[in-house]
Amino acid sequence: MAAYSERHYGERTWRLQHPHVIVEHYAEAGTTAAVYNTFAPDVPDPELHELPNVCAHFVVSSSGRIFQLVNLRTRCRHTVGLNWTAIGIEHTGFSDAEVLGDRRQLHASLLLTHYLRCRFQIRLRDVIGHAESLSSPYHREDVPSLRHQTHGDWSHGSMQIYRRKLSRLGGC
Repeated sequence: MAAYSERHYGERTWRLQHPHVIVEHYAEAGTTAAVYNTFAPDVPDPELHELPNVCAHFVVSSSGRIFQLVNLRTRCRHTVGLNWTAIGIEHTGFSDAEVLGDRRQLHASLLLTHYLRCRFQIRLRDVIGHAESLSSPYHREDVPSLRHQTHGDWSHGSMQIYRRKLSRLGGC
């Protein structure tokens, strides 16, 4: 991760210090085991073909169980341009609408995100979907070919719903 961070952010460190962003994802996988099996191997990622493999700090299952995969003091590869300052949360499922429609999973996700926001003093507007990564004021990427790379998961419209529900949990 230190070598990745040096290539992409000009910082040779694997440490995640003072995160400013939480990025919501859906895994395009139906189980936490499938998510883990994608992230666990020490192989180049399937999209960009570089090490370390992709990962996320947490996975929220459709049953509402939360699994922590990576220590919060460690950078994780989940969102190009934001890995230097972002916590990644994966959700089992195949669409943001599926996650929003799953009462148990959504409730667990909102509680986890609220806890992380309060712990790290992350603003509500900095809880984003992967599809919103390019509009984050924290986005930065040193590899020119990746400066505009993002994914479609958790669209702006879905994240507006998510942030509205998150705001109902109150402040920190």
